Amino acid sequence: MISNLTKHNLPEGRDHLLAVISGKRFLNKQGLGNEVPFFICPFDPDIQVEVERLQHQLVNCLEQAGVRTLEINLYDLSIEILKERDIWDKIVEMEDSVSKEQLKELLQGVLDPEAHLVPAIAAKLANTDFEVLFLSGVGEVFPYIRSHNVLNNLQSTAKEKPTVMFFPGDYTHSLESGASLDLFGKLHDDKYYRAFNIFHCEA
Repeated sequence: MISNLTKHNLPEGRDHLLAVISGKRFLNKQGLGNEVPFFICPFDPDIQVEVERLQHQLVNCLEQAGVRTLEINLYDLSIEILKERDIWDKIVEMEDSVSKEQLKELLQGVLDPEAHLVPAIAAKLANTDFEVLFLSGVGEVFPYIRSHNVLNNLQSTAKEKPTVMFFPGDYTHSLESGASLDLFGKLHDDKYYRAFNIFHCEA
């Protein structure tokens, strides 16, 4: 059984994703207990470009099957928020003159998931007719936005429809440490246990 997408299992992985996401069980949020309908699609960070292509293929195939997706790239959304708040140009100017730590702190404040990012996602959800939400751009917004913070803050906003987060790394469960989103397969500090690995879901 696949646990994450790699260069070697892309066709098999795509077939599984398509079968699961287009299925009534998934769309009707069956078999989740009382958990939020959050699903992680972990992939090898080396195949980022292939996974982006795969996402577009999925969106097209799902649309043909009558399943509408809303795609939100966290990196694109972050730039959108910075431009709307008139700070994009300032940040671009400052980038060379401040330390990485200062820039990270500034961006963390301006793009705080609870105060800014999730409300921006909520606005898109409210204005779009869709059945499944795809979240991507997780690697590009690290370290100023952490995926577990986004998911924690999305729990009350995005619980009506299934959400699939495309995650460059591993999503692991163990009895000792609980569940962990290990970005790039290296950073083991994002504890998040309320999501399902989509490759462990039945079609």
